[in-house]
Amino acid sequence: MAENATSERIEALVNDLRKIAVFSDLTADQLGWLAGKFEEIRLAPGEIFVRPGDPAVWLTVILEGEIRLQRAGDPDGPIYSAVAGQVTGYLPYSRLTHFAGTGRAVLPTRLARLHRDNFPEMLQRIPEIGQRLVAIMADRIRETAKIETQRDKLMALGKLSAGLAHELNNPAAAAQRATRSLREALETVRDASIRLARHALSPEQRETILRFEREAQQYAAPTPVDPLAQSDREERITTWLERRLVPDPWKIAPVLGDAGVEVPTLENLAAEVGEKVVSDALIRIASVLTIGRLIAEIENSTKRISDLVGAIKEYSYMDQAPLQEVDLHHGIETTLTILGHRLKQGVTVIRDYDPNLPRVCAYGGELNQIWTNLIDNAIDAMNAKGELRIRSKLNLDRVMVEIGDNGPGIPPEIQARIFDPFFTTKSVGQGTGLGLDTACRIARKHHGNIRVVSKPGDTRFQVDLPIKQPITPSSPE
Repeated sequence: MAENATSERIEALVNDLRKIAVFSDLTADQLGWLAGKFEEIRLAPGEIFVRPGDPAVWLTVILEGEIRLQRAGDPDGPIYSAVAGQVTGYLPYSRLTHFAGTGRAVLPTRLARLHRDNFPEMLQRIPEIGQRLVAIMADRIRETAKIETQRDKLMALGKLSAGLAHELNNPAAAAQRATRSLREALETVRDASIRLARHALSPEQRETILRFEREAQQYAAPTPVDPLAQSDREERITTWLERRLVPDPWKIAPVLGDAGVEVPTLENLAAEVGEKVVSDALIRIASVLTIGRLIAEIENSTKRISDLVGAIKEYSYMDQAPLQEVDLHHGIETTLTILGHRLKQGVTVIRDYDPNLPRVCAYGGELNQIWTNLIDNAIDAMNAKGELRIRSKLNLDRVMVEIGDNGPGIPPEIQARIFDPFFTTKSVGQGTGLGLDTACRIARKHHGNIRVVSKPGDTRFQVDLPIKQPITPSSPE
């Protein structure tokens, strides 16, 4: 009775395996042997069948349903899924030793799994199965690399976007505040002008007020003003205004003080226009000065926004031919502008540019990716506090750009691996290990290379590039 049940199970599993492309053309004997070695398990929706750290010892065939694997400690990371008809798990010649995440069933699922101890006999009995499973493993590696590369790009884009949003928000908010204040100043100057018009002013008095206003607007301190001296000046002006009952002296005194106005100048104005007029005159003059200052703030803020937008366009080489003669120094400076939000935390940039460095024939936007990855890594290595050293040098028909930092350095035992795909020393969610790999591939695409020299307090990444590219640039690996 038990033999009949086993025979029926094997026959049913053989029929299931015939429906899967990897096994569909195998002989009945080959399928029968596999079915006899496979172990079937059933999973309910949500049931866990793999946990982080579990040894990878099973080749798994999804007969029905769907499973998903989520990397441990990375809830925002990619989810790998497999559906009915797919082969997954441990494959022949794989370097996988332990699972790094949690695997669970999404739907009612039926699996067939084969222990790796059976692999030598399987490959001997069914030689063609080895090539097929290796092809599946290669496809899986490519798909994993594609997902991780895309994730790395999105993470980099997210970091740049967040930094740029912060950089753009500051001048935008400043311009918005200045606009609100400008509206109030315009109302004040209008009201003061109306009150002045009601006074029976002589042409000489009007000219005196206008001259005072023009001179105050043109004032520029030849040297930075001592804060204590400025405070004393404002206090003297405030006292003078209070004695004459000028409204809101605390608003007017700082404006007049910034313009370099002194109390004797105010006394002369009061003597020429009269005590009844001087209050409205000073309110109007202070409002006009405020308007000028606010306009300058708006100009500076909008220029900062315009400069950032221009830097973004230059960084991506928007609306430009991809392969062209590129100014490496300009590209590095644009990258520093884009990463400005990270430099402000305590990074000092030291430049040592070769003034005779020629333009390089290259894909400018891709070179900027190299500078971004190297500079960003240097800032991380220094904990955002230290010296970022950038040097360029001409060497016959090639150029060298060196980006270094005074961080703790890269341990000798891992220096040979830092350019490997997926290798990272950052914590989960902080890096995917593709930044340096991407930089290395871009350098090779340009027939160049990247090397690292590191010791405690002095880490330098050196990018070597030809000035001219061959007629047909090599494709990226």
